[in-house]
Amino acid sequence: MLRYFAFLRAINVGGHTVTMETLRKLGESFGLSNIETFIASGNLIFQSTDPNAAALELKIASGLQGALGYEVATFIRSEQELTQLAAYQAFAQSELDAATAFNIVFLCTPLDDSAIQKLMGLTSAIDMFVPHAREIYWLCQKKQSESTFSNAELEKTLGVKSTLRGASTIQKMVARYIP
Repeated sequence: MLRYFAFLRAINVGGHTVTMETLRKLGESFGLSNIETFIASGNLIFQSTDPNAAALELKIASGLQGALGYEVATFIRSEQELTQLAAYQAFAQSELDAATAFNIVFLCTPLDDSAIQKLMGLTSAIDMFVPHAREIYWLCQKKQSESTFSNAELEKTLGVKSTLRGASTIQKMVARYIP
């Protein structure tokens, strides 16, 4: 059995409310096993015999849309991928120390050169971005509410689905679930 981490978009935001028990039951109906949730924001930890994470993403996203009636973009990472993205040093320690928020944006595929240029166009005095693999590391120098950047703006600019999590949440998941 392989352990995976699914990051779901549109769970318990934007007027949608889904209990974690409902998510676990839905996951079971999709053939997933040993399902856990991590905080009530759409973080699903599960095991599967299927080595094809992309197929699992589609299966979960399709199943959730059918059950919930709205699109739930799904981004899956393996244990190894989650460990690597949590350890990636996108910013200097001095930049991290000076920042108010540090988030990781999950994507289905890496950005191409054109998308990277568009992403860099979103950089401001408040917001810094570093694309790496299938993630974007976002450092916010002030309160996120003071930033003009948002997940919706990112999706509009790049034309891709995404979801974001605080880097500290990812660190806690790695510490809890990966030996």
